[in-house]
Amino acid sequence: MNSTQTNNNLLSSKQALKISEVNLLIKSTLESQIGSVWVQGEISNFKPHSSGHYYFSLKDESSQIKAVMFKGYNSKLKFRPTEGMSVLARGQISSYPARGEYQIYVELLEPLGAGALQKAFEELKNKLRSEGLFDLAKKRPLPLYPQHIALVTSPTGAAIQDMVHVLKRRSKSVRITLVPALVQGAQAASDLCQALDKIYKLNLFDLIIIGRGGGSTEDLWPFNDEALARKLSQSPIPTISAVGHEVDFTITDFVADLRAPTPSAAAELAVKSDEEIFLMLQKQQRSLILSFRRQLEMRQQLLSSFLSRLTDPKKRLHDLLLKHDDLTERLNYSIKRIFQQKLIALNLLQKGLPDPKLKLVTLFKQIDQLGSSLFLGINQRFTLSNQKLKSQVNLLNNLNPLNTILRGYSVTKSLSDSKIITHTSEIKPSDMILTYLTDGVVTSQVTQVTKQPLLTFNHGSTKESL
Repeated sequence: MNSTQTNNNLLSSKQALKISEVNLLIKSTLESQIGSVWVQGEISNFKPHSSGHYYFSLKDESSQIKAVMFKGYNSKLKFRPTEGMSVLARGQISSYPARGEYQIYVELLEPLGAGALQKAFEELKNKLRSEGLFDLAKKRPLPLYPQHIALVTSPTGAAIQDMVHVLKRRSKSVRITLVPALVQGAQAASDLCQALDKIYKLNLFDLIIIGRGGGSTEDLWPFNDEALARKLSQSPIPTISAVGHEVDFTITDFVADLRAPTPSAAAELAVKSDEEIFLMLQKQQRSLILSFRRQLEMRQQLLSSFLSRLTDPKKRLHDLLLKHDDLTERLNYSIKRIFQQKLIALNLLQKGLPDPKLKLVTLFKQIDQLGSSLFLGINQRFTLSNQKLKSQVNLLNNLNPLNTILRGYSVTKSLSDSKIITHTSEIKPSDMILTYLTDGVVTSQVTQVTKQPLLTFNHGSTKESL
């Protein structure tokens, strides 16, 4: 029983269908009746999921349809979809039974307008430029005289014939090794990467030329592959990209150390011609010979100048011997004269020196005299200091308030603040006072204060009261 008969049986049944059965029926109908279609629309609500799937809607001026593009399909895209982009999509119309929503499961997606390939080319170009793969500072100069060149291209194309012909015509000594690879089709980019890996492992070459002849954009597309671009940027030796004709530009042209407009031009740039090298060597030989002749002439002139200033070595030796004898005599005379002068000075010094024993006796006497004077001075200083100390002690005893009390006087203080009372104005009746005597203290209360001096005497011109 086919699906159509099953659906008819379900529809003719009087039994109520479950929601899940209805959604499965819709899903089966959509897939069998519509299937895979091409749709054109504008992307909206674009949401890349963490799983790698793309969820979005496709809409036109009056309607929209939900869409999903699973990771296995969107990983093959040459561009990244963006909000508002007009695209052409092919996919299966179906539904998601769990939510009862129909949608298109997109398998292919192409931008409209500039075209998918051009869009992908610009996006990859901008991406790699932002990562620095095109930086001029990273470009290496080509070797001046490469001995071994690797050609990465198709073994059957016209490009290999052109490059080999030009290389052999320009240089008889250069070695050429073809590392064959596909240069067109879906597997070409991967094949080119494998060819580069072989070259890197061999480590035999001075230069790499990668390219192919002209063709359509689709034909040249493998040279716009991101993996190939990154592989080429990792090359340990200089590289030349020679893809298509002069008007054709690929990603490898921007990544390589040098871009050649054609494969033949790449071969021209790779090696200098033997004739050019021969002419250059001839020029350098002439320059070297001329420089050598000039140096030789200068050395000969310098040698002649030295020879003209040279004298007979025997005569020179005689002069030196005479000079040696003269200097020897003068040295001996000077030594004798200095010795005699020093001897005379020594005799004079010996006569002028006093007897050291007499000097010591005099010094000992001076020491004894100084010792006696020092001892006498110390005794006198001690006596004066002792007398001064006794005088100061007597003065302190006279000023001691306790001695005053012992002579019959007393000291009176206020009980409230312990201040010494010297005047009647400092107390009043009923105040408590302390009177310090020789053998104790008397506490009393003031009953009367009489303002009258007890004793008056004259001392000089000043009148004082006690």
